[in-house]
Amino acid sequence: MKIKDLYDIKKTVISLEIFPPKIDSPVETVFKTLDELKDIKPDFISVTYGAGGKAKDRTIEIASKIKNDYKIESLAHLTCISATKEEIKSNFIEMKAGNIENILAMRGDLPENPDFEFPNPLQYEFAADLIKEVREEESFSIGAACYPEGHVECESKVKDIKYLKNKVEMGAEFLISQLFFDNEIFYRFMESLDLAGIEVPVSAGIMPVLNKNQIIRMIKLAGCSIPPRFQRIIDRYEHNPAALKEAGEAYAIEQIIDLMAFGVRGIHLYTMNKPDTAKRIIGNIENIRRLQD
Repeated sequence: MKIKDLYDIKKTVISLEIFPPKIDSPVETVFKTLDELKDIKPDFISVTYGAGGKAKDRTIEIASKIKNDYKIESLAHLTCISATKEEIKSNFIEMKAGNIENILAMRGDLPENPDFEFPNPLQYEFAADLIKEVREEESFSIGAACYPEGHVECESKVKDIKYLKNKVEMGAEFLISQLFFDNEIFYRFMESLDLAGIEVPVSAGIMPVLNKNQIIRMIKLAGCSIPPRFQRIIDRYEHNPAALKEAGEAYAIEQIIDLMAFGVRGIHLYTMNKPDTAKRIIGNIENIRRLQD
């Protein structure tokens, strides 16, 4: 099923994100995670390329298994900054063979290896370049990423919205947001989309904070801000891992309940491959979800 159609039949689309295991770990380890996540009955599960594009060869395999074996709709991430046209075309062929109907098209992170040799000339500069090519295939529903606080590499939020509008014009049919911890920032972002004439559905990306190192890493990578209320939680429980984990889950639940009251079109939970946390969070909003649908 095309994910774009889920937004037409669901009051709030609930989705999860997982990542492939590290290269030196068996791919089967992620299937143990999926065995538990399937009980949540999400509307779809997305599969990342992993940090810096590592383990990308496993993305299609896992997304295909989610669709064909677990009978849950899947969304395969596809990045392009270091890819050639031939590599992207090969991905399309593999995805079709695996019965994958949905792609999250992104530029992707720059390779960590400073000596990495990019295609010369560069064949994809922006996510919109890839989105246009996916649309020409006429086989996939296309998602794109959006950034409520602006992309860390973009010089202004105005330009970031301009780039986002271009993604939609090129063929993006739904958006999934970067994580954020302040819902008011997301609401202001949605107002900006409305003013820009961007009308495709948006799923709000929520990541439960489970430890202090995760917070530091997310601030560095995503540039997300920490609201005072959440900072107090971090300061109070940073030396008590069990308490911080529980408080982080509770904060995520409160965020989601508020977002659903706002009328957000979707909730996208970054699971960090922690099924116990995902099950507790979705379990706490299950009654609201059921009543809405």
